[in-house]
Amino acid sequence: MTALAAGVTLAVTACGEDSGGGEGDLAGASLTVGSKEFTEQKILGQIAILALEDAGASVEDQTGIEGTPNVRKALESDEIDMYWEYTGTGWIEILGNTTSNAPTDPQELFDAVAEQDAENGIKWILKTEANDTYAFAASQATSDELGVTTISDYAELANSNPEDASLCAAAEFLDREDGFPGVEETYGFDLPDENITELDLEIIYTALPKADPCNFGEVFESAGQIPANDLVVLEDDKQFFPGYEVAMTINEDVLADTPEIEEVLQPIADKLTTEELQQMNAQVDVEGLPEEAVAKTWLEDNDLM
Repeated sequence: MTALAAGVTLAVTACGEDSGGGEGDLAGASLTVGSKEFTEQKILGQIAILALEDAGASVEDQTGIEGTPNVRKALESDEIDMYWEYTGTGWIEILGNTTSNAPTDPQELFDAVAEQDAENGIKWILKTEANDTYAFAASQATSDELGVTTISDYAELANSNPEDASLCAAAEFLDREDGFPGVEETYGFDLPDENITELDLEIIYTALPKADPCNFGEVFESAGQIPANDLVVLEDDKQFFPGYEVAMTINEDVLADTPEIEEVLQPIADKLTTEELQQMNAQVDVEGLPEEAVAKTWLEDNDLM
């Protein structure tokens, strides 16, 4: 762990406040960092804020913006300079492509998204190995009892015994082309509506260990509640879900004016993995730690601050 120099206090900013500034590669730079509203996004936002401040920038915290459309609008309208996004979200939700034509190779998907979005004045940089893709999960006990370890196994169960294939999912997943409708089409099943329960995502993680009201559920692969609740992620054996690798989206003019941003944040991108995201998410969602504290500890533990 890298100790902070004696007498230096690192300020973690509240939303909308400025802090930081001083000596470093970004001394004199004024930047605004955004994020979406859920735990992982807030952690990622704080990681960027702390690293940029540590490099001397003055940073305004605009993390916690609700939903992809709103945070993207903030980026395009210069309300924020950058935020961490997901390649699959960029490909489908932002750029309007389909799951069926998404490149399966993570680097190819990143390159394709970056090329298309460059036309909008947005640069994609700092691709990481961290993947927050959609997934299906069940408790270890349910998986063992029903013999379901892949989505193909689940599809077979849904066709033969839909009651045992009962599913909990959030409303958005049930409607998205890259969500449940696409899974049904790709894997060849049609689960009756009476076997589907719409739940908030956070509730699904605690419902699955009880197998009530459903045996299976939608999850995000990097969620900290997966190991905390002893859940098993079903293998996407037909590779339906595109990759949702974390990468930074940034206004092209901001990057052109301050190219040192990429240099400062590159070590973060090099070290960020799905497993580490999962651990940080668990520290917030399971242990109740603040996002800022979790971000700061991760940076220090990885000698990034």
